[in-house]
Parts: sequence; structure tokens; C-alpha cells
Amino acid sequence: MAVIKKKAWPELFEAVVSGKKKYDLRLNEFEINEGDTLLLEEWDPKTKTYTGRSVEKKAGHVWKFKLDKLFWPEEEMKQKGLQIISLE
Repeated sequence: MAVIKKKAWPELFEAVVSGKKKYDLRLNEFEINEGDTLLLEEWDPKTKTYTGRSVEKKAGHVWKFKLDKLFWPEEEMKQKGLQIISLE
């Protein structure tokens, strides 16, 4: 199993740490699979530095998709946007 390091902005990082955020939406620019560890390192975009805080989360289901291959017309997605719903 791999460990993948990624930046997380403070408000998103805090939501993961608190347990409120149980998903992560990322650009599909790296390989991650179920069972891998996502190491989130808190990044302050104002100072452009890491804060020193980090959290590890195990990847569950990974759904990779391209906008032109989804269920809705691309124009409708551009107009309305998408939403991710966390299920508890």
C-alpha cells in the first residue's frame, strides 16, 4: 500500500481532523487506490508554507471519472456544477 502526500488548506484540513469531512475531491493527477494512505499536510495559502500539522487517512472507495463520461450532459454540468454528498 502506498502513502500519498497532499496539501490541504486550513479549513478543509480542520474539517478532516474533526471528522466532519469524510471525502476528498482531487484532480486526477496522481495514482491512489483503495487501501492506500492519504497523508494530508496543512498548507497556509496566505503564507505559502506548511503549518507542521498533518493527518493520515486510509483511502476507501476511489471513483475516478472524466466530465465527458458522466451521466449528465457536459453543458449542464458547466451551468449547474456538481456536488459531493458525504454519507454517514
